Amino acid sequence: MTALVVTGTDTDVGKTVFAAALTAALGAYYWKPVQSGLADGTDADRVAQLASIPSDRILPETYRLTAPLSPHRAAELDGVIIDPARLDLPSVRPLIVEGAGGALVPVTPDLLYADLFARWWLPAVIVARTVLGTINHSLLTVEALRTRGVPILGVAFVGDAQEDSEATIARIGRVKRLGRLPRLDPLTPDTLAAAFDGNFRREDFA
Repeated sequence: MTALVVTGTDTDVGKTVFAAALTAALGAYYWKPVQSGLADGTDADRVAQLASIPSDRILPETYRLTAPLSPHRAAELDGVIIDPARLDLPSVRPLIVEGAGGALVPVTPDLLYADLFARWWLPAVIVARTVLGTINHSLLTVEALRTRGVPILGVAFVGDAQEDSEATIARIGRVKRLGRLPRLDPLTPDTLAAAFDGNFRREDFA
């Protein structure tokens, strides 16, 4: 494994928690190129805490934007112009890159995250909730990425088991079912690491 993108079917699907688990499991570096929303802490802060990795493995964001909105709008409110040329991949490896919200969230008014993924040519892991609506959201995400030529490593589910939904997404989307991260209470570095090891195979991410 050199580098992977972690994207989601929507916002708040558990993408950052999964990215933390994957970063820890692979001993990788973590990079969130654009952080929108600073008041409640950043995704990088959360990954650092949940992955329990050295601070030098959390790479600084290229852009830190105040409002918890789509990056294109948060940047406008902050008076910032996001320059795609500044979003080239860091050279460190292994690397986990986390997008924001879903794959079609705008980074700029004319550039979507899926477009960035295509430019980087990295395999994508799609994180999907197991709640009602996940089949539609997941298959739309698969289609959006494939349309742009983004290679899809597979789907990682988050939530309670929904066998039919998970199997249906894998079959119709022709994607690998990587595993499912259950709800964790408490959510700690130890419980997260144990849940990842119990529900995913590290070799699937190699």
